[in-house]
Amino acid sequence: MNLAAKITLLSQFDLFDALTETERNQLAEVMECRKKPRYSVIYQPGETSEHIFLLSKGAVKISTHSSEGKEVIKQLIHPEAIFGELALVGEAKRTETAQSLKEEVHYYTIRTVDFQRILANNSKLSQQVLFLFGQRMMAAENKLENLIFKDARSRIVNFLHEVVTKRGRQVGYEMLLKHSLTHQDIANITCTSRQTVTLVLNELRKENLIYFNRGRILVRDMETLRTSAA
Repeated sequence: MNLAAKITLLSQFDLFDALTETERNQLAEVMECRKKPRYSVIYQPGETSEHIFLLSKGAVKISTHSSEGKEVIKQLIHPEAIFGELALVGEAKRTETAQSLKEEVHYYTIRTVDFQRILANNSKLSQQVLFLFGQRMMAAENKLENLIFKDARSRIVNFLHEVVTKRGRQVGYEMLLKHSLTHQDIANITCTSRQTVTLVLNELRKENLIYFNRGRILVRDMETLRTSAA
C-alpha cells in the first residue's frame, strides 16, 4: 500500500483524528502491512511487545488461556480498531493471544517507539489513548459484574444484544448481524459452555426472538430480546 493509501486508512480510525497532517504522514511512513490467514495467531504470550496493530479487514479475538487450556475471550476486534495497545503502557511481554477468526485478516503494525514519539508531542492524542484505555477498563469491569451477578442465560442474551446493537444492520423492523463466531467462541466470551450457548440460542429461536444459521443472527425485536435477559 502506498503512502497516500495509508494516510487515507489512518483517517478512518477515530483515534487518529488528533493527528496533524505532518504527524499522520510520519505515522503512515512507519506502518507495515501484514496479512494472516483465518485462525492464525498474530501474537501470543511470551512474545516481546514491540508493536501496536491497526486492523483494516477481518476480525480478531484477544484471549487468555488457563493451564488446562480453557480459553476466555476478552475482546473482539473489528476494522478501524487498535489492538496490542498494552505495549504503550509498559507491557514488556505479551500476556494475551491475538488470533484471526474465520476469514483472512489485514492489519498494520507500528513500532511502539515510533508511536510513543508522536504521542509525546501531541497532548490531544494522549487524551484519546487515555480514553481508549478507559473504555477498555469499563468494559472489563462490566464483564466482571455480569459474571458475578447474572446467570448464564442472561450473559448470553446480553452479549447478543450488545454485539447486534454495535455491529448489526437494520432490515425492516429487525436487526441482522453477520459474524465470525462459533458457539464455542460465544461460550468463551460469556464464560459459559458451548452446550449452554446452543441451548439458549435454540430457546430464543423457539420464542421467535431470533433466527440464526451459520454466520448470521437475525433479531426480531431488540427491546424484547433485552428484557428477556431479566
